Amino acid sequence: MKINKIAAVALALSLAFTAVSAVAQAAMVNGEVKKIDESAGKITLKHGPIKSLDMNEDGMTMVFRVQDPAMLKQVKVGDKVQFEAERTTAGITITKMQKGK
Repeated sequence: MKINKIAAVALALSLAFTAVSAVAQAAMVNGEVKKIDESAGKITLKHGPIKSLDMNEDGMTMVFRVQDPAMLKQVKVGDKVQFEAERTTAGITITKMQKGK
């Protein structure tokens, strides 16, 4: 009986982590790098909807600030990326970015 409870708890935790991972992936937005301005800490991206910011339009091109300027050194114009953005006092800022698949 004790083993069944442990197995049930392990299964529940596994399902919870899977759900959290799926939500995190859903928050990522696909985009394409159009311009990089390292001196200003900004990047221009053509991107899909950013649901976390209630931006539902597809095919938008916007200039974003980056939280960490080192992000700009990891990409070049034309790269496909996935990113997360948040509203900050400085404006809409990319908080996470990785090369797309």
